[in-house]
Amino acid sequence: MIVITAPTGNIGSALLTRLLDSDSTPTPTPSPTPLSEDLRVVVRDPARLPDGVRERVEVITGSHGDPETVDRAFAGADAVFWLVPPDSSLTPEAAYSGFTRPAAKALATHGVGHVVGVSALGRGTPVADRAGLVTASLSMDDLIASSGVAYRALANPSFFENFLEEADSIRDGVFVDCLDPDRKAPLVAVADIAAAAASLLLDRSWTGVGSVPVLGPWDLSPNDLARIMSEQLGRPVRYERQSYDDLLADLVGYGLDKEFARGVVDMKRAKDEGLDAGASRTDAYAHPASTTFEEWCAQVLKPAVRA
Repeated sequence: MIVITAPTGNIGSALLTRLLDSDSTPTPTPSPTPLSEDLRVVVRDPARLPDGVRERVEVITGSHGDPETVDRAFAGADAVFWLVPPDSSLTPEAAYSGFTRPAAKALATHGVGHVVGVSALGRGTPVADRAGLVTASLSMDDLIASSGVAYRALANPSFFENFLEEADSIRDGVFVDCLDPDRKAPLVAVADIAAAAASLLLDRSWTGVGSVPVLGPWDLSPNDLARIMSEQLGRPVRYERQSYDDLLADLVGYGLDKEFARGVVDMKRAKDEGLDAGASRTDAYAHPASTTFEEWCAQVLKPAVRA
């Protein structure tokens, strides 16, 4: 029994599709046998699951931050995919560890063997303790590990999909961030995160606690990203660097909790100081179909910008 949290989100829905379709499940060596796992999902609104999915999984209705819900969901489970949907109305600690605390207790109570969690790059770097949301995510990893499970944190950089939030601005020829325009860093598509999660959930021969970097195929700077967007979209796109003070003011103006907004800013600052540079691709999860930014722009960003 594998339990999937956040099954209607970008990563969770892609993971669920992979697990349900054994022929397309990416493993280091393709499995000759079909999926033999039962699947259980935890979802607030089951109506958001596609009909074809809802018919093939056991559904637990509720929030996976709720003690009673995770107690029901983890009973009899062999493995759990854990993803916290950050709540920007809370402090970073409450949004990550606070949300996860009932689950950590339920993991221990039910003797769940393996957990794969969505986390972030940065552990072991000089800025890991002052990286805002990433620091909170790493503390969440420690909390899960303390439950006694075998745990693998998927250590991710920024997602390609973050650019979808700027589709309107990119349509007008600009995207905004706080990074040095020439700082190269890894980025990744959510499909590749789902692929890594599927591989770990289906082959549970691993033990202990560790991180699995999921880095995408290349390190890219904001200027690289602007060039590739321009090429793939067929229109000029430039990068505009924003100050940290302006970002904080914008986030608070959007209604985010001030500590959460500060956590975003501190994360951005840490990324500009090398937070994502501490992992080597030789130690990272990789598979032949890793998504390039060029491919993602053509397949995902271009339709969003044209919409």
